[in-house]
Amino acid sequence: MKLANLLMERRINIDLKARTKDEAIHELLDMISAEGVKLDYDEVLKSIHEREDIENTSYGHGFAFPHARTDAVSELYILIGISKVGLEGKTPDRIPLHVICLLLTPATIAKLYLQTLSGLAAFGRIPGNLEKMLAITHKSELVKLIADANITVDKDLMVKDVMRHNVATVTPDHSLKDVANLMFRDRLSALAVVDTDNKLLGVIGDRDLIKAALPDYKSLISNLNYSMEVEPFEELLKQEDKIKVSQLFRTEYEVTTPETRIVEVAAMMIFKDIRRVFVTTKENDLVGVLLRKDIVNMIIRG
Repeated sequence: MKLANLLMERRINIDLKARTKDEAIHELLDMISAEGVKLDYDEVLKSIHEREDIENTSYGHGFAFPHARTDAVSELYILIGISKVGLEGKTPDRIPLHVICLLLTPATIAKLYLQTLSGLAAFGRIPGNLEKMLAITHKSELVKLIADANITVDKDLMVKDVMRHNVATVTPDHSLKDVANLMFRDRLSALAVVDTDNKLLGVIGDRDLIKAALPDYKSLISNLNYSMEVEPFEELLKQEDKIKVSQLFRTEYEVTTPETRIVEVAAMMIFKDIRRVFVTTKENDLVGVLLRKDIVNMIIRG
């Protein structure tokens, strides 16, 4: 089924008057109220704000995707608003926020909700779509624009519906210091290692950095009185600019494709007790990463 088939013109506002994202959410909810739909709007807003408190849903490219799974609704609501002038507030990439896609769903239809959210996010990542949306003059033009993007809602929940598209990467020529700085800045425990063509080569994690400082860790474990002539971490710091990723990264990692069913990958992650699976094309181009915690956060918690 095409994503565009889920949209209703009466739930689209192409000229928001709101000045902030919170005001825009209220303005979009007013469209449901105008239909005569009786909801506990205080409970709906509470669920939306709780989700925003956990993680800001302004994802960049001029788009935000506030959403909530709540028993206050009995069906999936997709509400889209466009601000021609842009909304106030910070965004991850400093592009002003222009498009609000608000999704509300009961917990019983989590799959459709996640696929819809994923589809709208995929539409927002297509270069030029923001500019096209700002130029439309009728709601039907927006539906057609999304229809022409040919984004579909699949029968099963796929990796592409949950995976992270922005993957932190380094090349074999980066230094240990580069890796540590990137991990610290983005609060990551591992990075993908790619070549200059974005082909996946391997992975380097915090464990690999510690092993670089403790090459004799097995001896240390077997003999806690094991004597070291120098402080290992101090020595590592002295060489952090010289040690390269090529000396430390591992080529043992798990991969999947965007079109693989989530249940298959989740089962494999449990069986092998792994926290991340890289997502690649058939040509081994890195296109995303699926983290175990994202399956919990997005599917189970919502």
